[in-house]
Amino acid sequence: GLPAGVASDDLPPGTGEGVNSWGRTGYGGPCPPVGRHRYFHRLYALDTVVDGLDHPTKDRLLLAIDGHILARTELVGTYQKGDG
Repeated sequence: GLPAGVASDDLPPGTGEGVNSWGRTGYGGPCPPVGRHRYFHRLYALDTVVDGLDHPTKDRLLLAIDGHILARTELVGTYQKGDG
């Protein structure tokens, strides 16, 4: 697990960060433009350490781990802005 609000500098040794859909690293929280949106959080168990990706995109990461996935799980969360 990671503590809430953990900074990039405080991640465990060997941790790598990828580029999110906003073109940045890190988590920015839910921000749907309108209506209810789904957010997918995926966790993979690999049979190798993936080195040298240097902030990969999702597609580049999935290509690098192809053939090395031992198990995976997925959490789907939903969020909708309040009427507020």
